[in-house]
Amino acid sequence: MDFALSDEQKMIVDTVRAFVENEIYPHEAEVDRSGHVPEALAQEIKQKTLELGFYACNFPEEVGGAGLSHLEFALVERELGRGSMALTHFFGRPQNILMACEGDQRERYLLPAVRGERMDALAMTEPDAGSDVRGMKCTALREGGDWVVNGTKHFISGADHADFVIVFIATGEDQTPKGPKKRITAFLVDRGHPGFSIRDGYRSVSHRGYKNMVLEFDNCRLPDAQVLGEVDGGFDVMNTWLYATRITVATMAVGRARRCFDMALAYAAERKQFGQQIGKFQGVSFPIADMITEIDAADLMTLMSAWRLDQGLPANREIASAKLFATEMLARVTDQSLQIFGGMGLMDDFPIERFWRDARVERIWDGTSEIQRHIISRELLRPLGA
Repeated sequence: MDFALSDEQKMIVDTVRAFVENEIYPHEAEVDRSGHVPEALAQEIKQKTLELGFYACNFPEEVGGAGLSHLEFALVERELGRGSMALTHFFGRPQNILMACEGDQRERYLLPAVRGERMDALAMTEPDAGSDVRGMKCTALREGGDWVVNGTKHFISGADHADFVIVFIATGEDQTPKGPKKRITAFLVDRGHPGFSIRDGYRSVSHRGYKNMVLEFDNCRLPDAQVLGEVDGGFDVMNTWLYATRITVATMAVGRARRCFDMALAYAAERKQFGQQIGKFQGVSFPIADMITEIDAADLMTLMSAWRLDQGLPANREIASAKLFATEMLARVTDQSLQIFGGMGLMDDFPIERFWRDARVERIWDGTSEIQRHIISRELLRPLGA
């Protein structure tokens, strides 16, 4: 792996960082206070991203995307991680799973999403089935040539702005020696479709303004044309396109940690107590050394896992390790940064308390830390027959 960025990659980093600093930072405090992104602002960010040529940069050129590599996209997400998720959401990175669209689905969903004409959301989690995907109770049953869907999804990010949702639903059950095993199918469901509703979810202390929504299906009839991939092939679609989203969480955690660290470092160099800068005390300087060491380690882990994908190498364990370490690193860095700021760290005069709050969810969504540890240990032990 070459640790040096190419001129093009440096341009990507510089361009996205400037965009975040100029177009996102000025609005963060108000969005955090109100818990809302004004529609005019959302559209402005989206339009500027389109003009910049970065909208849907995670998609190949053949469908209208920028065709960035996994490593280059990780660099984009790292810089976006510096800003409010409620606002950077409109920078526009549709779900890669839309590449599974076939036939008419490409014109109705994939291409409009890449062009920024329609926004998508992804729905898996249910009130009684979070990490246990096969435990979902939202079902689709065959009736009169259609699929009749009933059930609820919650914690669905981005559904408040979505024109359609990619929903994973149980479409059957197999009996196995270990007990019943759900068959899962992915469906494309349009906002406003009869029997399908989207409503506000819960108030979260993390990422205010980036809302989670509840999806409800009440005898919602879907034709076969709405199946994404194969019937009962939801896990194949998921494993092909979704596992790399954990890199996104890891890289964004690195970006946010660096922004928080930079503020803590500057404060330690300026703030004086007992006649000298607090950074001269080992109680502050040693944690600063630990923080930057962990940030650099997490950065290298995430970029290495993205590089492995670009090389066609196995990366499941490496991605899980990056997600685990980077998100837990972010928790330590934001907490230590707040400690360096002291009482002012808890005041909204600085964004430190927001970074601290926002960091908490990263160890939960896109697979909890416990799930990542399970993936890592499984990858290591299975080849040894354990």
